Amino acid sequence: MDAFLTSRIIADVLGGLTNGVIYGMVALSLVLIWRSTGVLNFAQGAMPMFATYVGFALLSYHFGYWACAVAALIVGLAVGGLTERLVVRGLYGKPEINPIVVMVGFLIVLEAVAAAIWSSFPRSLPSPFSSIDWQLGGHPVSLSPFTVYEIGASIVVMLLVAALFRFTNLGLQLRASALAPEVSRLLGVRVGRLLTLGWMLSTAVGVVTTILVSSNFFTGLTPQVNDGIFAFGFIAAAVGGLESPVGAIVAGVSLGIILQFVQDYLNSNAQIIVALVVLIVALMVRPNGVFTKSSLRRV
Repeated sequence: MDAFLTSRIIADVLGGLTNGVIYGMVALSLVLIWRSTGVLNFAQGAMPMFATYVGFALLSYHFGYWACAVAALIVGLAVGGLTERLVVRGLYGKPEINPIVVMVGFLIVLEAVAAAIWSSFPRSLPSPFSSIDWQLGGHPVSLSPFTVYEIGASIVVMLLVAALFRFTNLGLQLRASALAPEVSRLLGVRVGRLLTLGWMLSTAVGVVTTILVSSNFFTGLTPQVNDGIFAFGFIAAAVGGLESPVGAIVAGVSLGIILQFVQDYLNSNAQIIVALVVLIVALMVRPNGVFTKSSLRRV
């Protein structure tokens, strides 16, 4: 049993699971903002990155990891709300290309501003748990206290977001505000506030993802820390379906495990090619996403 748990296959599964929950978190944040506002946010990686820089600037004033994480979440909520109010509010109802172009431009601006303020060199964040793998029978298991924290925190956030849309009136109102804002207003729903809330929650989920990734010793915090992760998260969201939080989670984890085996048995450079092949095949079979039930809405 010890030999199996420390085998190459289990190492790949555990490594893929660790990466997959991160991809799932990015996909979930995209699904969250799509279901609540009907906009694809291509600055979803840059907005939480900026908030994380601001929150962890408190390290210079001798604040601890958890205090900085809470500060980053608060800043993320503010960044999301202000972005919706000042940048996105005038784009609702416009051609779909308009918000895409604007958010890509916003991504470039945020990364440039972050580089100008904090530089492009990786900034080490303190890790709340050890990153040293546990030993079993004298052999390392590809699992450490930090990876357990990473997986556990991601699963908690995923479950909370899925429960929000599935079991709460707030989740129903968020979806209604995106799908039929005029009808929602007639029913007494405060659509403007809910649209802002959707962006705030999405950015907060992104902040959690950024903190987890940046706390990794090998990654650190940079202005481009989320660029590669966003690409795989976007693929996971498209495969799972932009209407399905569960699909985002399952697709993210599955993609992470598949790409870990690709990296181990083929080449790390082949990961993006395999991810694109998975995306193309999935969308050929289910154009609206594997887990999307309704085909009435164009994605």
